[in-house]
Amino acid sequence: MKSKIERIAELVRKFFQGDRFAHSVGIELLEASEGKARAKLAIREVHLNAFHTVHGAAIYALADFAGGIAANSNGNSAVAVNCNISFLKAVSKGDLFAEASEITNNRKLASYIIRITDEKNDLIAIVQALAYKKGTLPAANDPTLAAEIR
Repeated sequence: MKSKIERIAELVRKFFQGDRFAHSVGIELLEASEGKARAKLAIREVHLNAFHTVHGAAIYALADFAGGIAANSNGNSAVAVNCNISFLKAVSKGDLFAEASEITNNRKLASYIIRITDEKNDLIAIVQALAYKKGTLPAANDPTLAAEIR
């Protein structure tokens, strides 16, 4: 039998399957657990800017998705209120990975560090994010999904 934390992580995965933007740009969720998430973006031509490197918006979208999963992984409905990104290395091909980790979690605010790396584990960007917890994740109010986490 799955633990409550594992059931909540599964609920969050199901909820974020409805993230149409992440799906349209090719972001894939690899792992989710309490306060953590890992996602992948396979670089395509559409992700490149005029310099033929991955556009900062594509890198940020990957970070935001992983951070969002981590911030909502305990069943709270949380949204980003502040993010600071530092782009450290340009990349033009291959896969990018985002790994989000919770740093603090208080009553209304939680903070995260999201590391963006390439296939060689080189650091491409780093993000510090602050999330505001609004309440319960909307999917948890769906009786069929909520029953899964009880």
